[in-house]
Amino acid sequence: MQACGLIVEYNPFHNGHAFHIEASRKASGADCLIAVMSGSFLQRGEPAIIDKFHRTKAALSAGADIVLELPYVYAVQSSDLFARGSVQTLHEIGVSNICFGSESGDISRFTNSYDVLQQKQSVYQTTLQEKLHLGLSFPEASRYAYQKIGLAASEMDLTKPNNILGFSYVKAILDDKLPIDPLTITRIKNAYHDQAITGSIASATSIRKELIGKEDISETAASALPEVTIQQLRAYKQQAAVWHSWENYFQLIHYRVMTMSEDELAAIHGVDEGLENRIKKTARDTTSFYEWIKKIKTKRYTWTRLQRVFAHILTNTTKDDVQQFVSDETVPYVRLLGMTKTGQSYLNARKKDMDVPLISTLAGTESLLLSIEEKASHAYYSIIPPKKRQAFYHQELQPPIMI
Repeated sequence: MQACGLIVEYNPFHNGHAFHIEASRKASGADCLIAVMSGSFLQRGEPAIIDKFHRTKAALSAGADIVLELPYVYAVQSSDLFARGSVQTLHEIGVSNICFGSESGDISRFTNSYDVLQQKQSVYQTTLQEKLHLGLSFPEASRYAYQKIGLAASEMDLTKPNNILGFSYVKAILDDKLPIDPLTITRIKNAYHDQAITGSIASATSIRKELIGKEDISETAASALPEVTIQQLRAYKQQAAVWHSWENYFQLIHYRVMTMSEDELAAIHGVDEGLENRIKKTARDTTSFYEWIKKIKTKRYTWTRLQRVFAHILTNTTKDDVQQFVSDETVPYVRLLGMTKTGQSYLNARKKDMDVPLISTLAGTESLLLSIEEKASHAYYSIIPPKKRQAFYHQELQPPIMI
């Protein structure tokens, strides 16, 4: 069986994701579609609106054959590390292709851009470092560096968020010389950061904005969601009484910061250049997560970077925790969240050829990476009432979901 990989977050799974699944199957001709999905916390540092198990059920019901979990230490990272963890996970499970959505929609532009970057690496790095020293954030400094080597033109604009992620996927494949053919489809009808729902295909950002703080799913949000996602959103809300957002965690994260020393804060992954002082100082007179981020944010400290830092503070993820994994050549395991009958057939044929363990539960497995995953899960469910919290965490110890 031939498999095609998808790198996803499904926060939540929407009509655009359903289109991506259908188009990826058609473009790759694959028998099995395998999604590697961020777990409790996402690439931009946000808590997932509903947990990974309910998102897995929606994805499997909507056309994915296997859903794998991207470990926390790769999921809550910059695009390059996020891409490397995702691509290596899909490589270990044996995919022939990875198909991603992009503003470009032309894979040759990505591979040609990789060649340009390889040829002009010294110019790129020099420009990048110059801009970083001027106090620019990494994404902004990268934008200038890409412009300098000619990779911000309309035909391959690496200032666009999906192009940036797609380029990171292609770079991870080509850097490690993996036997994977990248494919891309054009992202349609909406932009990554669109704030408003204007049709049946809308950005996840606009859908979350329409959902958070509401008692139920509005007609506007429902118009951009498949029925399976509506069912899972409602099921989760009924059980947990919440759709997760950072404001739910404000009191917990504020308590953590107020009771940590500056040295303890400085040891947290992502807290660099004296950021611990700024976090402590602004904590004294802030009353909401949104207000807190606004007080800390600068050109260097972007909203996304700060959200990641707060995720690492909440989960107590240190620089030492992360460093030993981000330099590894591959992932230490592949975690299965769920599968269909097709996915089960694929795994039965593939797992004997895997070089790393295939696991499906946190129970009975000793691993530092899994202990970090366990902390992330406890942190994620911490805002749910204790009796229900225990039941939600118990999902981590159960067999994979079968659809």
